[in-house]
Amino acid sequence: MGGVEKTRGGGAERATSRDVARLAGVSHTAVSFVFNGRAQGNLSTKTQEKIRKAAEQLGYRPNAVARGLRRRRTAVIGLVTDEIATSPFAGRLLRGAMDMAWSSEHLVLTVDSGQDPGAEDAAVAELLDRRVDGIIYAALSLRRARVPQGLHHTFAVLANCLPEDGSLPAVIPAERAGGRSAARVLLDAGHRRVALVGGLDDIATAERLRGFRDALRTVGLTAGKDWVVRTGGEISAGYEGALRLLDGVPAYRRPTGIVCYNDRVAAGVLHAAARLGLDVPAELSVVGYDDQEHMAAFLSPPLTTVALPHRAMGETAVRLLLDAIDSGTAPPVTTRRLECPVVTRGSVGPAPSP
Repeated sequence: MGGVEKTRGGGAERATSRDVARLAGVSHTAVSFVFNGRAQGNLSTKTQEKIRKAAEQLGYRPNAVARGLRRRRTAVIGLVTDEIATSPFAGRLLRGAMDMAWSSEHLVLTVDSGQDPGAEDAAVAELLDRRVDGIIYAALSLRRARVPQGLHHTFAVLANCLPEDGSLPAVIPAERAGGRSAARVLLDAGHRRVALVGGLDDIATAERLRGFRDALRTVGLTAGKDWVVRTGGEISAGYEGALRLLDGVPAYRRPTGIVCYNDRVAAGVLHAAARLGLDVPAELSVVGYDDQEHMAAFLSPPLTTVALPHRAMGETAVRLLLDAIDSGTAPPVTTRRLECPVVTRGSVGPAPSP
């Protein structure tokens, strides 16, 4: 078969469906059937293959905008974030959303609001003006979120946050189960003197602490208030909390295992242990939370941690949104909680002998 090439302004012009029809020796309608998903029952397999080969030879790609207009869709999803796009900590959520959308022939148009409610409302209005098929609102950290104005005028799903008014579906981490898993790592290694360090005044802290207490109860233990040290969420908070638990305390009275609010807190605990001359994991085992990229695996020793399912949240939110778009029915207003898996590395060992 001979090629079809048109030139305009000194460059090759993009091939059209009519070019494909001419090269394949079929009608323009037949080409439309193939690329609009209507070939089954209308065209033979041989004809479909001939059309696809012609399209491949010409480098033809269907016009997504025109196809979307015919279906009253744009094949674009809006993603409004509070500060994820400017943070290194939750980029996996964006990647998961974009990859899932791309596999379903959708693009993701992202707007980061910088936690400005007015900017969020304006971003949603702009996305609606651009006729996106639906919108995901995603937060950097788990919280109850104000629903931006206009979000109820389209298909919408929240990711890593809960709607203050309970009006929209949400995909969040199973934080309580994650807290249980973190404590269970230490309990399964034989530790019975287990403490928790770090935490903020937020949903994640409360849920992880509940899970931590759940796990201890399964082996007949309770967490004394002196061994739940709420110092914050940064490296300095972990360092401070660990010193309160370990500095000057006889070995038989100090914890042998510490669950940390996040990996930054865990880094502070490891720093404190090094300063006090405590070997990790021979004398002290440490469990983090988040599996923070470019950090957890590079601490000394590498950190055993509970991973936040950022990528899975992005993928699941897009899947829920696309299902709603395809069915033309808003997704049910439910909260989907995703597993927070344990990532085992070198910071946990057997409980030391009494």
